Amino acid sequence: MTIGGQTAYNAFSCSTWCQYMVINLNFLLKIDPKTPLPDAAFLSCGFSTGYGAAWKEPMLQNASSVAVFGLGPVGLGAIKGAKSQGAIKVIGIDKNPMKEAKGKAFGMTDFINPEQSDKPIAELVKDLTGGMGVDYSLECTGVPPLINQAIQSTKLGTGKIIQIGAAEEANVNINILELLSGRTLKGSIFGGLKPKTDLPIIFEKCKNREIQLDELKSHEIKLEDANKVSELLKQPDCVKILINI
Repeated sequence: MTIGGQTAYNAFSCSTWCQYMVINLNFLLKIDPKTPLPDAAFLSCGFSTGYGAAWKEPMLQNASSVAVFGLGPVGLGAIKGAKSQGAIKVIGIDKNPMKEAKGKAFGMTDFINPEQSDKPIAELVKDLTGGMGVDYSLECTGVPPLINQAIQSTKLGTGKIIQIGAAEEANVNINILELLSGRTLKGSIFGGLKPKTDLPIIFEKCKNREIQLDELKSHEIKLEDANKVSELLKQPDCVKILINI
């Protein structure tokens, strides 16, 4: 895609910092004019991706156990999606202690801070599940060592791992023996959601206050202060930054 001979950079067909955009019609969704614009912004990539990964990808069964790696907007969405599907134990994993309260706001039942123990994360998860591990792991960070921990945190023979986070490198080392024991590893983009049919359902849940998107907003700035975003993202209490245009 070029404009006047210059490359128009985009990711997944979206050029979000352009004044004008050419986009596939299938990726557009007309929303209720009464929808608060912050809610609309927060339901693009991020929360919806995690929610969809728990809702659409593994066909999560009622009364399941779930581990969520990384409690940013994607991970918080995964927690809410898992609870919405009837999960009875949802374990959130993050080295930032401030994420515990956010996780509980979206339905997390247990919290693991890896920096508070010498044990591998997989062992800590098994300690909370009677030594068995969880039915599903949702890996939201893309950090290579955590991908293997997410695999090892699930049950032998039946565990399912949904990889949502994108690693910085295209190739990562996977412990193949952990998969040969019957576990399933599946990748996911945008949580497997179809914008035309699935996003309206999530919007309706927000409208009915089944999903409290207000919990995602940690900072609000004006457009002229947008250059401060990279620094705000480093703050331990940062989840989502709303830019008012």
